[in-house]
Amino acid sequence: MKGAQDGPVLLIRSTLGSYVRAVPPDLEALLRAVPLRVTRPRLAVLGAVMERPHVDADTVTRVLRAEDPSAVSHQAVYDVLRVLTDAGLLRRIQPAGATARYEARVGDNHHHVVCRTCGAIDDVDCAVGAAPCLTAPDHGAGHGYVVDEAEVVFWGTCPACTAAETTTPTHTDPEGHR
Repeated sequence: MKGAQDGPVLLIRSTLGSYVRAVPPDLEALLRAVPLRVTRPRLAVLGAVMERPHVDADTVTRVLRAEDPSAVSHQAVYDVLRVLTDAGLLRRIQPAGATARYEARVGDNHHHVVCRTCGAIDDVDCAVGAAPCLTAPDHGAGHGYVVDEAEVVFWGTCPACTAAETTTPTHTDPEGHR
């Protein structure tokens, strides 16, 4: 079967026979390459994360259940996310004070920017080059560590929240004082 834009797709069915989602066949190849057994929950979760970067487990569960209420259990989503992360198909990120998020952008050297207001997360390419893009000082590396990655999280306010802040009227008291 052909998808409207993506070429061939597989239609993954739940145990009750209703459609869970259309999955590009390359997801099967990704699972087999690591090597993992191809299962409906793995295809569904991997597809959901690929469609929604920086997604949390609750959102994956909600998306899959919206398509088919019997698609996967909450625990199955957590289990599949762990397996896919351990296999290197997904990356787990957890900025301070936030729930764990998952992304399919793996194997490259990128960081993240997090909105302090709404929690939105976006990718930030490394400006320096190959991993690790930062170099630990000699005294830090002198502890015997071989540094192979630098994880950087930038914090700020996203464009949507910045725009909302500038359009929100400031509070004034009855006498006109701010």
